[in-house]
Amino acid sequence: MTNTWRLREAVKTLNAGGVIGYPTEAVFGVGCDPWDEEALLRLLELKQRPWHKGLILIASDFNQLQDFIKPVDAKVLAELNKTWPGPVTWLLPVREEVPMLLTGLHDTIAVRVTAHPQTRALCEAFGGAIVSTSANLNGLRPAMNVHQVRWQLPELDYVLAGSLGGAKKPSQIRDAQTGEILR
Repeated sequence: MTNTWRLREAVKTLNAGGVIGYPTEAVFGVGCDPWDEEALLRLLELKQRPWHKGLILIASDFNQLQDFIKPVDAKVLAELNKTWPGPVTWLLPVREEVPMLLTGLHDTIAVRVTAHPQTRALCEAFGGAIVSTSANLNGLRPAMNVHQVRWQLPELDYVLAGSLGGAKKPSQIRDAQTGEILR
């Protein structure tokens, strides 16, 4: 079973409206196609996560985020470029057409360009950004390996095996308008 086969299975699952687990920089994530409302609802149900909190999108490059965010000025873009690719999530102004299930009750959307090689390859093979929330039931510790993912979220459609990226804690979250560090 090669990594290429696993990647194809993960993409096939995403394209079919499934919810997957996958490794990120610090913890395993759970994701789906951000434009698939049924998949978003199922992801929130599986995690027992309130919809109003919003979700993070992860991408292999900035271009994959363009359909979700309003244009950013040069100053904000320079700040993003200092931290991407990497484990920093930015809150950016969101386009009106983006589903509320992604933004929750916020007028921004949380986005990140990952440095994790396997997750970058996943986004590239999928052809766009995917949802990235920690692989855990609401209130429990995030999963650090495939077994923990399967134990907490046994109803996931697929779990992409792989190694974590070595970060010691989940991504930092920063507000692009104020520069404030929120997590």
